[in-house]
Amino acid sequence: MKRLMNTPEAYIEDVLEGLCDFAPDLKRDPDAPRALYRHHSSGSKVGLTTGGGGGHLPLFVGYVGDGLLDSCAVGNVFEGPTEEACMAAIQRADSGSGVLCIVGNYGGDRMNFAMACEELEDEIDTETVLVRDDIASAPLDNREARRGVAGLVLVYKVAGAAAASGASLAEVAELARAAEIRTRTIGAAFGPCQLPGASENSITLAPGEIEMGMGIHGEPGLWRQEFPDATSLAGEMVTRLLDERPDDSGDEVAVLVNGLGATPLEDLLVFFRSVRRELGERSINTAVHFVGPFVTSLDMPGVSLSFMWLNPSLKEALNAPASSVFGGQQL
Repeated sequence: MKRLMNTPEAYIEDVLEGLCDFAPDLKRDPDAPRALYRHHSSGSKVGLTTGGGGGHLPLFVGYVGDGLLDSCAVGNVFEGPTEEACMAAIQRADSGSGVLCIVGNYGGDRMNFAMACEELEDEIDTETVLVRDDIASAPLDNREARRGVAGLVLVYKVAGAAAASGASLAEVAELARAAEIRTRTIGAAFGPCQLPGASENSITLAPGEIEMGMGIHGEPGLWRQEFPDATSLAGEMVTRLLDERPDDSGDEVAVLVNGLGATPLEDLLVFFRSVRRELGERSINTAVHFVGPFVTSLDMPGVSLSFMWLNPSLKEALNAPASSVFGGQQL
């Protein structure tokens, strides 16, 4: 992989500097430059923050924007942010109404945000929502161990709409938890990614082979199989997600088709077409949909599929206006 960079050691710093040059309203905290933020455009509202490793743009920092997040803590490639960055991100998100931390269920991210909230407990009211949508990473009866992947974006969107409406911290957290518990994701990698400075790929897949359920850091998936056509892959993934539909699910879902970094938009649209038809055959309405590269793994080819089972409040939140550094037109 030929990568546009200066040195591997400077990669994330150069990315963040380029991002701030590209989006001048995005600022870096001078005392904790791995915390990025935007000033609130109007008054006091519940602040929203998140954080995680580099290598996943537009996740995490790409969702700082109107109707979405207020700040973000950024770690090195595939590494969680530091406690210092998490503290600064929480402080930058606060405008007097408290801060909700929306965090993927990874050890370093979870631990450093928890310590940051504890350090700031006398200064800022905080709540935390852990996102655990990856059905391939643990069985349903051990859902607490599941990873957070593309479902994070849907939870950001729901929480962002609630915060923008003037809801309290408890109300925003309650709606975000309702979104999280009703969201499921499964992904498939079609090939490896290569970390900056690495001489080898992150994994080895045989030609014409995919790995179902691989994580966004190259965590092992469920199995490997011959590359199927779009209809067959959509059928397999839809079936696995429907097997976990909530008891009160109803017949409306939000669908997020996500490219992992090197999958063309044309391919994602072919896959989305197949997903819509699979759901239609089961009398399930795709009430809200998103297609694009929302959560990537550097240059990994592959796709993930997320469902959020809707109720009226979640549907309204997902349809609320929002914009961000990347993908604003898609959200």
